[in-house]
Amino acid sequence: MRTHRLTRASPHTAEQMFTLVGDVERYPEFVPWVTALRAWNPTLSDDGSNTVDAEAWVGFAVFRETFSTRVRRDPTKQVVSVNLLSGPFRHLVNEWRFTPTDGGCEIAFFIEFEFRSRFLEALLDANFDRAVRRLIDCFESRADQLYGAP
Repeated sequence: MRTHRLTRASPHTAEQMFTLVGDVERYPEFVPWVTALRAWNPTLSDDGSNTVDAEAWVGFAVFRETFSTRVRRDPTKQVVSVNLLSGPFRHLVNEWRFTPTDGGCEIAFFIEFEFRSRFLEALLDANFDRAVRRLIDCFESRADQLYGAP
């Protein structure tokens, strides 16, 4: 099982980054390896959080896969959490946490996963740290476009 944590300062507010990351339907517009996404089954909880199921088509190099997740967005805690429904993973848990700071927010990113296929595991393992950094960069660039560069 592979686990990765990354914390980064952002000049954007926690609310802005939470909204951006939680808007999974827009990922194909700015995350290069998400080629398509379908969301369904939105639900609102009594605590103010909401969930949506999302199926993503992803591709990099020779890798092409589809997987489905349940995305939970908690605006009170400024947390977006993702759990696997189906796909090439044996296990997948992902969490984004946004904490307000002077002049922006702290982004805490966590992912834990295991592929069913040893081939896919080896393929991603070689580039995983770079892929996580690039993913965070995609969101920061999108925030600059939407909310203005610092």
